[in-house]
Amino acid sequence: MESNIAEVHEAISATIPDRECIVYHDRRLSYAEVTERSRRLANYLAGLGLGLHTERSGLSGWESGQDHVALYMYNCNEYLESMLGCFKSRAVPLNVNYRYVEAELVHLMEDSKSRAIIYHADLAPMVETLRASVPALEVFIQVADDSGNALLPGAIDYEEAIAGASPAKPDLEWLPDDLYAVYTGGTTGMPKGVLWRQSDIFFAALGGSIPGMGEHESMESVLAMAQAGMRVLPSAPFMHAAAHWLAFTAFATGGAVVIQNDNHRFDPHDVWSTVERERVQTMLLIGDAFGRPLLDQLEKEAYDLSSLTVLVTGGAALNVRSKEAFIERLPAVAVFDTVGSSETGPQAINMSTKATGASTGTFMPQPGNCVLSEDLARVLEPGSEEVGWFAKAGRVPLGYLGDAAKTEKTFPVVGGTRYSVPGDRARHLDSGMIEVLGRDSVTINSGGEKIFAEEVEEALKYHDSVYDTVVVGRASERWGQEVVALVALREGTTPDEAALLGECAKHLARYKLPKAFLFLDEIARSPSGKADYRWARAQVEKG
Repeated sequence: MESNIAEVHEAISATIPDRECIVYHDRRLSYAEVTERSRRLANYLAGLGLGLHTERSGLSGWESGQDHVALYMYNCNEYLESMLGCFKSRAVPLNVNYRYVEAELVHLMEDSKSRAIIYHADLAPMVETLRASVPALEVFIQVADDSGNALLPGAIDYEEAIAGASPAKPDLEWLPDDLYAVYTGGTTGMPKGVLWRQSDIFFAALGGSIPGMGEHESMESVLAMAQAGMRVLPSAPFMHAAAHWLAFTAFATGGAVVIQNDNHRFDPHDVWSTVERERVQTMLLIGDAFGRPLLDQLEKEAYDLSSLTVLVTGGAALNVRSKEAFIERLPAVAVFDTVGSSETGPQAINMSTKATGASTGTFMPQPGNCVLSEDLARVLEPGSEEVGWFAKAGRVPLGYLGDAAKTEKTFPVVGGTRYSVPGDRARHLDSGMIEVLGRDSVTINSGGEKIFAEEVEEALKYHDSVYDTVVVGRASERWGQEVVALVALREGTTPDEAALLGECAKHLARYKLPKAFLFLDEIARSPSGKADYRWARAQVEKG
């Protein structure tokens, strides 16, 4: 089966038109209503000439033949409608990080060659600045909010745009080769756009596969699964892949996407209150950056969370202690720790339950995933002691937008098979599990030994006083590089380097232990909870 995201959503909507599709504040939009609103947006964009201009067959993997629409919004129903509307117009929606400063935004707009932008009124002042710096931006659609910012000159209000457009299904042929694109976070470098065929990302990450059974083989199979109707809350921003992947997986299974009220910051009370009120069954969180505040809130206030059966975490690690705490407080919940990237989709899963206990660091690989040797010459068999590259074959991206060299490096051909190798180091264990060691770009080379930042962070988090931590390397005359740990302590605790080193020594070889600590009030992370290693290195340099 090959498919298109717009086609799948339209087919499911025709089957369950009256079921809730998106819930946000006082809006309860059915599948039929979301279909109409996204069609109207698609027809508005198409009427401005936005869409496909070069068929996929004539392009290289790093090239796009479609117009790009930047989505510069907080979480809201308009975000998901805009993604669907772009797909239905055959334009490509692009996620934009609302935390970016002007230079980063200008880079992304120029790199993506975006012709249109859909943005919240709260962000209008920055859009006005971008308009002066990026003349290629032609279309401005402003989503009203409570900021009080007026409509920018030359822009159109979102509701006005869709109200004046046709609700008819766009007269366009949606193809499996139409693009889906996602911009990576840029925490270790400038953001870059990953290009996927829609059919490939649908089966890799957007609900096109049946857990434990493989890909859907027909639209009839998809529609049969759409009777499930799970209610999900992707608590992270939609501008990050993990959150809108869960949202579109819910759409593909006939579920409702529930959005918490506060879309500017992560408010644990707001999240738990939303789970309670909307009877959410599956919730996405991003590692300890979300997990710790959520657990702290449960110490302060009680909620009826009996509907919740699945916690999914991805994008950052959730410590064993945090998993154990969730299972203790919510014994009916299964915690699914996923590992993957924008270049692979989900690659492997670690499941923790009351029956199995909690673990971390090792994952059961999904079909098509493996470990390649250091020299990218062969696939490592289970039980190999070699540290290699965590890789995926099969449904993988076409490439990086506008970057032929990076595309060829990240998607090598090994033994006649094309793989995605985004940079995570791993071992394939005797058990068949994958031990994921961490991203090579943040590996610390000390005295000839490789130390993975994530393994040191995980060891530090075993100590009760550590609320959050990130680890980087700094130059060392003796070792080349040495480990430095930036640590935010729990309220009421005091720095105790000896105790932290003692805890680390229980889990790590001595050469991996931090040579220095930097204690801070807070560890900076992206809105998705990912560590910002550029920020961390800057703090160490200042310190």
